[in-house]
Amino acid sequence: MKVAVLGAGAIGAYVGAALHRAGADVHLVARGPHLAAMRQHGVRVLSPRGDFTARVHATAEPADIGPADFVFLGLKTTSYAACGPLIAPLLHDRTAVVAAQNGIPWWYFHRHGGPHDGHRLQSVDPGGAVSAVLAPHRAVGCVVYAATELAEPGVVRHLEGTRFSVGEPDRTRSARCLDFSEAMRAGGLKCPVEPDVRADIWIKLLGNISFNPISALARATMREMCLHGGTRRVIEIMMAETLAVAAALGCEPDISIERRLAGAERVGDHRTSTLQDLERGKPLELDVLLAAVVELAEITGVRVPTLRTVHALSDLLAHGMRSAVA
Repeated sequence: MKVAVLGAGAIGAYVGAALHRAGADVHLVARGPHLAAMRQHGVRVLSPRGDFTARVHATAEPADIGPADFVFLGLKTTSYAACGPLIAPLLHDRTAVVAAQNGIPWWYFHRHGGPHDGHRLQSVDPGGAVSAVLAPHRAVGCVVYAATELAEPGVVRHLEGTRFSVGEPDRTRSARCLDFSEAMRAGGLKCPVEPDVRADIWIKLLGNISFNPISALARATMREMCLHGGTRRVIEIMMAETLAVAAALGCEPDISIERRLAGAERVGDHRTSTLQDLERGKPLELDVLLAAVVELAEITGVRVPTLRTVHALSDLLAHGMRSAVA
């Protein structure tokens, strides 16, 4: 099995190192000091489950790799539409793209069935720009329940979780999903093939859609948001509205709001990825988390007044950041 990791940051390098340990032919695409460190020392993984080093081929040029069986996409979703020149050399007719993204994916309605089958969401696939680069038929859904960070260039610190749920948009147990799952498990990771990966998408989104924008607006940690009565109530309402949209699309995730809040509170003083991006002056990845669900609410006729309000505020924040960069 040949695997290319496009965007080998903390999650991508961690997955690549695990697959390499399982015997897969792995190639990492990165840049800058991180790439230089991986070339010189390999990927060093620091984990409570045991440290290890993987001597994986790393390059800045996908053309050096050639077509692969799987492309594990570790890029931010804000980079998807522009990644065509990078991913094109990695594709053959049957290459599968496993996108490790939060939020609603560009392929959500591909082989969904029902009245919205094939519908394109403008918020995550504006003008079809993402689908033109990442053809939906290549997509394997992936929901990440692992937390990692780059301790320094070439060094991944694994904090918690090893689960990467995967599944086909058409809900079949395909050979490509089973093959990828087997390789991930051989590398020491959990990788169940879900009968409907969209349910996992909504479970993960339940936290991201609420905690991420609120954390950026309030500059608050997970624990602070949970313990403050006002923000906790706003988050509860946002979660309830999100579940209503999911239900209108025929998906009812098996999780309660209280259970989701309790889990977030246990995380402690963690800063969400959106807050970290804000602090670093990076683009805020909110379209797939929040704008997409507001768009889905319009499609299904579900009232989501709190989601709309938080979306308006966080969108203004993101717009101000884009203007400052420009």
